[in-house]
Amino acid sequence: MAVSRTPNGRLAEVIDEAGVTYYAPAREIRTAAAEAGVKLSTGPSAIAYWVAGGTPSGQTPFFIAEALTRRMKRKVTVAEIGLGCAASGEALGADPLATAADLGRFVMLRRRDFLNSAFAAAAVALPLGYDHEAVAATLKAAETGGGVGAEEVATVRMLTETFRSSDEKLGGGHGLTAVTAYLTDTVTPMLAARFPSDAVRRQAFGAAAQLATLVGWKHHDLGREGVAQQYYLLGYQFACEADPNGHAAWMMRAMTHQALDLGHPDACVELAEEALRRASGKVDRRTEALLLVTCARAYGTSKESGKAARALLAAEDAVMDVREPVLSFAAASGPVTATVASHTGKTLTAMKDYVAAERHYRAALADRTPDTYQRVHGLTMVNLGKSVAAQHRHEEAVGLWNRSLDFMDGVVSDRNRQEIKTICSRAAGYRKRGVAGARSLEQKAAELLRPENK
Repeated sequence: MAVSRTPNGRLAEVIDEAGVTYYAPAREIRTAAAEAGVKLSTGPSAIAYWVAGGTPSGQTPFFIAEALTRRMKRKVTVAEIGLGCAASGEALGADPLATAADLGRFVMLRRRDFLNSAFAAAAVALPLGYDHEAVAATLKAAETGGGVGAEEVATVRMLTETFRSSDEKLGGGHGLTAVTAYLTDTVTPMLAARFPSDAVRRQAFGAAAQLATLVGWKHHDLGREGVAQQYYLLGYQFACEADPNGHAAWMMRAMTHQALDLGHPDACVELAEEALRRASGKVDRRTEALLLVTCARAYGTSKESGKAARALLAAEDAVMDVREPVLSFAAASGPVTATVASHTGKTLTAMKDYVAAERHYRAALADRTPDTYQRVHGLTMVNLGKSVAAQHRHEEAVGLWNRSLDFMDGVVSDRNRQEIKTICSRAAGYRKRGVAGARSLEQKAAELLRPENK
């Protein structure tokens, strides 16, 4: 009985997009293989067989992808042509440029299976065993013609800051397609170019890491945690090419906070400690303060109160040292004192010290300009309200939450929406108890939750 195969429509679509018969890609597959020291006798019939659903053996899928990349003059990956795993299964793979291409295409095509992918708790520890040197060698070997200089890198940084500023004011859903397309179609191909010096190459990968982090952050803000995690891992790989100490440690910090926010503390202590170990003595003291408070938060969530307290004191000491400028990737998170204060508040909340948490949340609010950091200002005010409510000052909590809703109005953020739901629920309970202002707070929150405000 003949074996029934499912035709490979993805491979057929890319070949059709290239506008060639099977003869041209067959020749280019043989050439790509020969350059790698592999002799293939690929002919048009082999391509017809793969399009019909046959499976190429060994390294052949990668040679097919490389041949089509050259023909299309854009990055074609094995996942795109249906001959490899989806990007979500290639975390910290040997070719981060291919991963970036897959991630970008899945986002821009709105692949629902990918956008709805779950956060992988097991992936939190992946950076701890990552072989940076092997991937770096692969990336350098793949460098192609064309040149990229410091001016192009400066442009990437400038546009990233523009995207970031709008994100702070309007939420993760604003401009997501544009920033994804920029990373996928412009910045990622740039990383395969030749650079005038190793310093410029490191700067380019550092700029790409910050942009990938921003894309991941936007998905985190929209509640797409699996996608966010993939972009954070990609940002980590890019950061390792820029600076395997400070910048890579910063990406470990981002992944630690995401896992803690989602209630997955496993491996967080180890990851946060490794980030601090790598960066200690190699970054400015205020950047080190941000890594220390991350350790504190991991300790606090893991019920290691003594270690958490010591890390918080060390962070408070480090944040006062202004002798050196804050590194660009750390400065992107906003005023360092506000960020340290906010995460200190979260750590103390986990430790149920609501009085101290309130003090630090208030300090965070004082150190941020509301108009510039609209989303985070609103979220911090929500947390302040929770710490006040935990102290049984319910009318004051109602007032704080009412003010927080003013900052959340018009911001496209699932994190905001989840907090508004919590406020609505808490207000309903307060209304039944006759707490002043609870009824109007409940109505205001319910209005923001209407479908047209989503």
